[in-house]
Amino acid sequence: MANDDYSIRPLTGDDLPEFSALLAKAFLSDDNVDSMVESERLVFEPERSLAVVAEGRFAGVGQILTRSVCVPGRGQTPVAAVTSVGVATDHRRRGVLTRLMRAQLHGLHESGAEPIAALWASEAAIYGRFGYGGATDFVSYEITAKTPFRPGVDLGVDRVRELPREEVLPVIRPLYDRYAATRVGMLGRGDGHWAYHLLDSEQRRAGASRLRFAVHPDGYAAYRVKSAWTERGPDGRVSVRELVANTPQAYAALVRHLLDVDLIGWVDYNAGVDDPLPLLLQTPRAAGCSRYDGMFVRLVDIDRALPTRSYASAVDVVLEVADEFCPWNAGRWRFTVDAGGAAEVTRSTDEPDVSTSTTDLAAAFLGGTRVATLAAAGRVREHTPGAVAALSAAFLGEREPVCLEVF
Repeated sequence: MANDDYSIRPLTGDDLPEFSALLAKAFLSDDNVDSMVESERLVFEPERSLAVVAEGRFAGVGQILTRSVCVPGRGQTPVAAVTSVGVATDHRRRGVLTRLMRAQLHGLHESGAEPIAALWASEAAIYGRFGYGGATDFVSYEITAKTPFRPGVDLGVDRVRELPREEVLPVIRPLYDRYAATRVGMLGRGDGHWAYHLLDSEQRRAGASRLRFAVHPDGYAAYRVKSAWTERGPDGRVSVRELVANTPQAYAALVRHLLDVDLIGWVDYNAGVDDPLPLLLQTPRAAGCSRYDGMFVRLVDIDRALPTRSYASAVDVVLEVADEFCPWNAGRWRFTVDAGGAAEVTRSTDEPDVSTSTTDLAAAFLGGTRVATLAAAGRVREHTPGAVAALSAAFLGEREPVCLEVF
């Protein structure tokens, strides 16, 4: 079928079953269509969802969720959260995904909607060609249960309580909002997003328990347990869904609570790359870890996107920016940050100090990828000595960004 035989249209509420069926098949979950319909219904925004249509059937779908993300120095700011992207197996390699990505990004630009888009990639190599840069990473810990803390760890005086699901949401929502207001990369959550994030279907449990909730006055942990036994005794597993802590004492108390669950041999915990966990342990190597890519960011309009955050130091450079997929971003831009961290981005005809792309600016946007590291990899080119160092210093944040919520 030639590409000219495709059309693209927004969805309606009636399209949810076909939308979900395509996604279920694309993500190898054909047996869970009904479950996917119900979970997608919690967050479905049909007016921000698109389908590529061929011969009256969906060939591909994609959705934007109306979310916000914490950016350096400014807190929560609007972000177009791209999700539910799938292509029918008999329409692959025909430009369907490219049509979806172009319609989304060009639509955001033309309507003056969110200047930043973000997504999680099932395959990390796909989205760079559409201008998405890897903006956050995370580490996955497997920790030996009962591992002692180093001497002197302050657990505070407040105890951790276990609350039932029906009581917990009003308690943990303000704790999360407080955390997400300052922790770069964290997403804001509405009612539907909370329901989706804490969904407790059999598929999500994967043989483990229902979600349990450990609550501290300054934080909480949502987790599951899975029983296992060996010839030496109990060897169960705690799998942490989310851990939020607004003080060091709350963090230490919650981690201690999870490590000390009875009949457990292991604790699995995803965390930001600068998470303090190993520094609490008497034997840091008891927390084995692997590192993975997390959220990808796209700067829809760099002149609107870059000023949404504040910067660590003053800088004044001319950027030569490449962007084939969103050509309005291409060209020379003067990027100026004042002493207070506020940025201004304007067109320029001056000679460039640095050459880069919107993909690499997006990777650096939250402070998780250093511009200097991108330059060392040959992805950013310096024309004026010292320009990369100045730009890299400006983009740094107080901590590494983290996003553990797959939307």
